[in-house]
Amino acid sequence: MVDEERYCIEVLTQIGAVQAALDKVALGLLDDHAHHCVMGVDSPETRDEKTEELMAAVGRLMRRG
Repeated sequence: MVDEERYCIEVLTQIGAVQAALDKVALGLLDDHAHHCVMGVDSPETRDEKTEELMAAVGRLMRRG
């Protein structure tokens, strides 16, 4: 769109749409990870490690904005 010299607001709108789509994918991955890799673990120690890992990932996603 930039190469085609499209109107700046159109480009920004598309960027926002792509970011929203990526956020939705990221939330789905976090949900899947929480259910399968955190809650599905038998060992409390491993569950704690996976929970810390999950929360670090959430923190990184929140800071990127």
